[in-house]
Amino acid sequence: MPTEQKVLFLTKKHGEWEVGTAEVSTPGPGQLLIKVEATALNPAEWKIQVFGVLVEEYPAILGVDAAGTVEAVGEGVTGFAVGDRVLIRGYFVKDKGTFQQYALAEAAVSVRIPKNMTFDQAASIPLALTTAALALFDPSGAGLPPSWEESGRGKFAGKPFVIFGGATSVGQYGVSSPSDPTIQLAKLSGFSPIIATASPSNANYLCSLGATHVLDRALALDVLLAEVSKITGGTPVELAFDTVPLPSVEFPASVLAPGGTLATVWPAIDDSHRAAAPGKKVVGVIRSTSRDATMYRLFEKLPALLESGDVKPNRVEILPGGLAGIAAGLKRMEKGEVSGIKLVAHPHETLWAPVRI
Repeated sequence: MPTEQKVLFLTKKHGEWEVGTAEVSTPGPGQLLIKVEATALNPAEWKIQVFGVLVEEYPAILGVDAAGTVEAVGEGVTGFAVGDRVLIRGYFVKDKGTFQQYALAEAAVSVRIPKNMTFDQAASIPLALTTAALALFDPSGAGLPPSWEESGRGKFAGKPFVIFGGATSVGQYGVSSPSDPTIQLAKLSGFSPIIATASPSNANYLCSLGATHVLDRALALDVLLAEVSKITGGTPVELAFDTVPLPSVEFPASVLAPGGTLATVWPAIDDSHRAAAPGKKVVGVIRSTSRDATMYRLFEKLPALLESGDVKPNRVEILPGGLAGIAAGLKRMEKGEVSGIKLVAHPHETLWAPVRI
């Protein structure tokens, strides 16, 4: 195993992306060292560069979605061995960012992947799945009984569910389950009908994941409400999920019955969000004392969900150039040019590493 590796750095707040080199880290207690074969891109990464949020220490190594092989096992770790194929949930800190060739991973949020799943597919799963799961099932979110537990399976049979942004990575997990990630998670919970808004070009794909109806995301609100009412037969919508997020919660909250809950991927909900949805509950994905416990329990159940096919990966597009291709991919995401797929890079295909930062 090498002692030095190629890394993609965000050089400073609002800075540029630059490929360089850094030392390979050694796993500590409870950790794994992963040879990153595939890392997926997320909107948070371009937003960190453009808006200067979430990260304070620079140069930074971003990336939170990856899959690869276990290179070393830290003290106290059980259930993993060198050579295991795994997916990991990374973090926006240097050693645990996945935009590098070797990353540290917490064993508690690492999962062996099935033989019939590629590294590229596996890398599409972690963040989108956990975001949907926390928004819907964590006590700080909508607080539903987790659909990956037997007590939560089919709990909401016959109740409608509306997801805004069904073709986003989070949307596919929100409507499909962690087993069918949001669309997949909602399907496991028994929700029906499952109504997603998306581009018409993604309709067939979302239906293959578990959506029962796909409405054009460009519909005016009055038309959308009429279509939802027609689909549900007038049954009140008690839960909706905004995965985009839309500029205001007023639009997605409009489909809800009084007292209904809108789950969102907003990191925090303030008074302006609540004022835009009077008589309804609006929740976001926030840091809470229960969050890690919810995520760890999900990852305990994830191997079985992957094996059964209940949780399916996103469709992927491979970026050329390894780590050097990530910046262009993030720019495409910033411009809204990516829909219904997950962009993935192969760090070990990186040829250019001019400096060490």
